[in-house]
Amino acid sequence: MKIYEKAPAKINLLLDVLRKREDGYHEVEMIMTMVDLADRLEMEPLSRDTIIISSQVGYIPLDEKNLAFQAARLIKERYNVRQGVYIHLDKKIPVAAGLAGGSSDAAATLRGLNRLWGLNIPEQELCQLGAELGSDVPFCVTGGTAIARGRGEQLEPIHQPPQCWVVLAKPPINVSTADVYGKFRVEHIKQHPSIAAMNAALASGSFAQMCAQLGNVLESVTLNMYPEVLQLKESMIKLGADGVLMSGSGPTVFGLVSKEAKLPRIYNGLRGFCKEVYVVRMLTSK
Repeated sequence: MKIYEKAPAKINLLLDVLRKREDGYHEVEMIMTMVDLADRLEMEPLSRDTIIISSQVGYIPLDEKNLAFQAARLIKERYNVRQGVYIHLDKKIPVAAGLAGGSSDAAATLRGLNRLWGLNIPEQELCQLGAELGSDVPFCVTGGTAIARGRGEQLEPIHQPPQCWVVLAKPPINVSTADVYGKFRVEHIKQHPSIAAMNAALASGSFAQMCAQLGNVLESVTLNMYPEVLQLKESMIKLGADGVLMSGSGPTVFGLVSKEAKLPRIYNGLRGFCKEVYVVRMLTSK
């Protein structure tokens, strides 16, 4: 028996940081949604009690450093599963890109093993497990569109965005989320994006309002540290994307586009200096 799970990438339509918490994490408010760029996981049981992960790419760890491995180990330990599992990870989401690729793989592993081993764990409990692995994992378990608070684990489902095209571009650099948050100073932020205004834009179904309310306070750090990300953002705006923002802590920049006719110019313009460019759709149903 084989189980297949899709692990889509997420983008942040809005990311605000409120304060640094006593536990060292930052208190955030985000609006996250998913796009149709996805890793695919294939899982099958093993007779011996072990976890084996393989992938078609050579640049990701396949041991305890891999979040899918950690998810499998956690669910095995927590529910006393004595079976092993073989997981093949077909990797399509760029790594260390601000798109939650690793978190989505972990979430897909939790969902898949729940089915493979017939554990019948409720979704809310899977989210709690996911929170032990990383701040974005609970959202990746549920998918859809949500306001995320706390470290990102407190989720409130909201209206899906209006359907549109999403152009994703990742410059050839990796950005450490820990470094970006380490350099971030909330007192330097003059204007915070509005969760209420973005929520209202999504509720109204207005593409123009959604684009107008995009905001990410971490741009203040990443765009200074990495001029390539700033160049990418400015180029995407010049090429005609309707709304442009960095996702997460970067370095991926996304552009929202309402008219398909605009896509070739944007795609070709970015490909002139950026190798990893993807044109995808919003995932507007779970």
